Amino acid sequence: MKVFVIDDHPLVCEGIKAILDNEDGMDLAGSASNGQEAEQSFKLEKPDLALVDLRLPGESGIEIIRRLRPLAPDCRYIILTTYADPEDVRQAMEAGVDGYILKEALPEEMTSALRLVGRGRPYFDPSVMQMMLQQPKKGDDNLSELTDRELEVLRALTRGLSNREIAGMLFVTEHTVKKHISSILCKLDLKDRTQAALYAVSNGV
Repeated sequence: MKVFVIDDHPLVCEGIKAILDNEDGMDLAGSASNGQEAEQSFKLEKPDLALVDLRLPGESGIEIIRRLRPLAPDCRYIILTTYADPEDVRQAMEAGVDGYILKEALPEEMTSALRLVGRGRPYFDPSVMQMMLQQPKKGDDNLSELTDRELEVLRALTRGLSNREIAGMLFVTEHTVKKHISSILCKLDLKDRTQAALYAVSNGV
């Protein structure tokens, strides 16, 4: 798995490189201190996963991610930041990021998150999830529109389960699970399963 880091602090990039050097199957594909550098490198490297600082000098990490998506369509994105503000998390969710890690995370937490996201599952720092749980609940009316089976699927999404795992748990086909997820996203007015999982947690599902 090729990992790219976008952060304006050299020590952060060096620290992540040191962590990845000790992990099998992970390599630092490159690093950049701003969006322009990242765009130039992405065209060549086509990384599998990018760790992006939320706030860079004069730039938003979320805006950089939006610019990078067309250059590496299969790349997954994790916000790496010292900030855990609810509004920052909401903006990250709206941008469809795959993960949110705080810079205070232990090395083993980071590598676990990288592997999880690399397998297509979302990862949000536990402290971020706890913060979202403590936010005023919204959308209860929308939740009431979900069927019992859709609620089961939604709870499974909060556990990071794949469609196949959910299908096995509920004794249905993967196609049925996909239909349930599409219905959930439509009823809750959400874009993807990551947003659905965080929405569920923030509303106590």
